[in-house]
Amino acid sequence: MSGKPVPGRMTTDGTEEVVVFLIGMRINSWRAVRSWLPMIGAMTRMIRELAQERERGMLGYRVLPGLRNVTVLQYWASKDKLLAYAGEQSGAHRPAWAAFNRRARAGHGRVGIWHETFVVPAGAYESIYANMPEFGLGAALGMVPVGRRGERAADRLAA
Repeated sequence: MSGKPVPGRMTTDGTEEVVVFLIGMRINSWRAVRSWLPMIGAMTRMIRELAQERERGMLGYRVLPGLRNVTVLQYWASKDKLLAYAGEQSGAHRPAWAAFNRRARAGHGRVGIWHETFVVPAGAYESIYANMPEFGLGAALGMVPVGRRGERAADRLAA
């Protein structure tokens, strides 16, 4: 995390739908470097592409590393933009998906992948950031003072 902390209590305004997309991989065999290292490279290329071409719809992301698992938390402007990117012939996703399928058949389960998608309607989420730099959903959507949406989480969810 970088950036200067924003003083006080902040939140997101909650007026936009947001899609939360979690995607990750699990290394099932550390010795199978040729199975999992290309996956890391492919994800890096896709994230770079999406970060540089914001019109594709990814609003922000965070990499959550673990010992065997690597997860990427992404925020998207809409499910339509997410699905369009996934099916796009010219982007980095299609070749990465085809390569994964080839490696998965040859790799006998040495690496696993997964994803989960949550479409969250406007007003159905809340957040709080106290003396934090822009972070997570706040970095993706922007932050506003808490008072604009309510002092308590229950108030912000009811708004």
